[in-house]
Amino acid sequence: MSSQQPSSHPGSNPTTLKATYTSAQNPPFTLTQHLSLPETTLPTQQQKSACLHSLRKSASAIQEQINKELTQRMEEDKARESNVVDGSKSGGAKKKSVVIDDEAEEENYGEEVVEDSD
Repeated sequence: MSSQQPSSHPGSNPTTLKATYTSAQNPPFTLTQHLSLPETTLPTQQQKSACLHSLRKSASAIQEQINKELTQRMEEDKARESNVVDGSKSGGAKKKSVVIDDEAEEENYGEEVVEDSD
């Protein structure tokens, strides 16, 4: 992800906060929020505070958009994986569905787990 990328236009001082996501498995996306900066080279304390408030607000908005996008992509990935597990993408032959206990997986992460076959 990238951070601020200033751009200058005569008569104004617009700056953008830009986040770019790239992945080998999914198409990239870019989010942009425009920030307002003071027009003067010597901003007052009030103008500085307003600028920081705008930056915090924009960063939070971008983070929220990123979270929504990544959550949607995770759900799409899970749906694709589910289709492979239940056989709908494997030539019609039904495979046994595998139930994964996420809590147990996290607890035993990195360790070999031997299952009893009683």
